[in-house]
Amino acid sequence: MNNSAQTPLKTDKNQHSITPNSSPITLAVAPMEGVMDHTMRDLLSRIGGMNYLVSEFVRVTQYPIPASSFRRLVPENTRHARTHFRHPVHTQLLGSNAELMAHSALNAVEAGAQHIDVNFGCPAKRVNGHGGGSVLLQTPDSLHNIMKAIRTSLPADIPVSAKIRLGFENEDLLFDNVAAIEAAGVDTLTIHGRTKRDGYKPPARWEKMGIIQDKTTMTVVANGDIVDINSLRRCQSISGCQHFMIGRGALNNPFVFQQIRSQLNGQAPIHDKGIFTQLFSDYSKELQQHYDETATLGRLKQWCGHLRYNFEEIQLNLQVLRRCKTTKELTREFERIFQECH
Repeated sequence: MNNSAQTPLKTDKNQHSITPNSSPITLAVAPMEGVMDHTMRDLLSRIGGMNYLVSEFVRVTQYPIPASSFRRLVPENTRHARTHFRHPVHTQLLGSNAELMAHSALNAVEAGAQHIDVNFGCPAKRVNGHGGGSVLLQTPDSLHNIMKAIRTSLPADIPVSAKIRLGFENEDLLFDNVAAIEAAGVDTLTIHGRTKRDGYKPPARWEKMGIIQDKTTMTVVANGDIVDINSLRRCQSISGCQHFMIGRGALNNPFVFQQIRSQLNGQAPIHDKGIFTQLFSDYSKELQQHYDETATLGRLKQWCGHLRYNFEEIQLNLQVLRRCKTTKELTREFERIFQECH
């Protein structure tokens, strides 16, 4: 399943990511708090097709986050910042104090991080209310100071990137924000094509990413509403981007990266429903190694809620799955559903 078996891969030490020989397109797994933990990252990495993944944000508030916490919160850092299936994982930070963010970034590198990403896009009220995430898009100087402090504190060979939205309430400061981040020495900028006020309402405004590409030397990564090869090609046509990040689309369809990669290489899309039940069972067992029964069951049901958008079998049986009382029962029902449908 992993793309390392299907497509020859090479490691580009300058980019710090895995790049397929046959395609210039870069695919990344977006950080999503509460769902894209190391167990889900490993599941997606096992299927493959992506170039890299980004961790859930590590929140920096009143003190620097110690190296030990970065090893625990992003366990891939103990394996040279890679999943068990060798895909790079970028460690993401969120916070508003430049000095604490820089100190934390240095501790993350000490823990094994090979790439530091900074979240300026989170729209959550509890995050924005404490001065983090997208609320900082109202003050370009803050973006510059944070990124400059991080870039200055780290070794030159550790890449630093940032993730933003188009703005907070509106897009008035978009280009000021981009310029502030670039002036801090950042090489890569991921842009979610909505403002904080938009939340996740469609559509993502891909055309803004194209305008930004004309105004910056940074690598621009497009994020928002990319769920398959068709939406990726539309985004590419509108934005001109060659780098793409997928979030909810990966939760809805864990095979999306492998399918896109195959189609980009001129091959038929891969349909791996036959091995889906084994993946689900293995994922359940992996969750149980790190969470209690209640949390494991909750995460599995949460994932089923996402999967229903791409798998009719789950949509038709979602209530049955949600009524399950144990992980064992849920896994058994999942297997039954797919066996009956195939």
